Amino acid sequence: MIRAKSLTRRYGPLLAVDQLSFSVEPGTVLGFLGPNGAGKSTTMKMLTGFLEPSSGTAEIFGHDIRTDALAARRRLGYLPEGAPLYGELSVERFLAFVAEARGFRGSEVKARVHAAVDRLSLAEVLGQTIETLSKGFKRRVGIAQAILHDPPALVLDEPTDGLDPNQKHEVRRLISDMSRDKIMIISTHILEEVDALCTRAMIIARGRLLADDTPEGLLRRSRYHNAVTLVLDDLQAAASRLSELSEATEVEIRRGRLTVFPSGRGNLFEAVTATVRDAGWTVSQIQLESGRLDEVFRTVTGAEETT
Repeated sequence: MIRAKSLTRRYGPLLAVDQLSFSVEPGTVLGFLGPNGAGKSTTMKMLTGFLEPSSGTAEIFGHDIRTDALAARRRLGYLPEGAPLYGELSVERFLAFVAEARGFRGSEVKARVHAAVDRLSLAEVLGQTIETLSKGFKRRVGIAQAILHDPPALVLDEPTDGLDPNQKHEVRRLISDMSRDKIMIISTHILEEVDALCTRAMIIARGRLLADDTPEGLLRRSRYHNAVTLVLDDLQAAASRLSELSEATEVEIRRGRLTVFPSGRGNLFEAVTATVRDAGWTVSQIQLESGRLDEVFRTVTGAEETT
């Protein structure tokens, strides 16, 4: 388990992380969300021992990051933001260097490198210098160095930032494959990562924890949860009629779509589809909304900005 206890970091008068407390169990993929400057990377650096907290602490599988730092670090793998690597080294030499820095020697170095290369599908670029690799392969090398010692927890800071859609898909697949028996903490400002990867999400802003829930739980906070969105020809006429439903509380027309919001009385989707049939409208698309994470994110972090 990873447990943060009132974790705080100040840079002079700036309070970057404000008494952050949370715990994470094995098998959890935690999305650590927040706008730029929210304190995400600072928190990751404190958890991984790269930055000392101003106050508070954290435990990594029972080892305190302040009083038992080395043991705590041995139980973590860390991919820093941007995956900084030694560009002049070959992939093989770099991974061997990291394995040696982790304390492995002789045949164990080769075994660890081989296992990481196999898991991250790096065999084809093993002899290439890192500076010649694509962003996707560089990110794979960064993840490979983080898992060389097979840690029970991985902390990945912006693991797909700057990657193209195919590269993002590949990195997400790798993370998903590794998450079954490990703690995975993924710091990101990319909301689609939550849907794609996470079993739990925390939202922070100005260093404060504002929300902690499953992705489904966050979606239920959205005003779009259980709303019905339609695409049809006469939006204004449809909006007028659908707004009269007892199952509806309000309607919204935006970007050629009509959204009907639930009042909480009855089944809105059934009421809307019945009205569509009765009116004889030609509908090209109708959708029951699960909710919109971007709207939840803006609402949660926006409320913090105004306080």
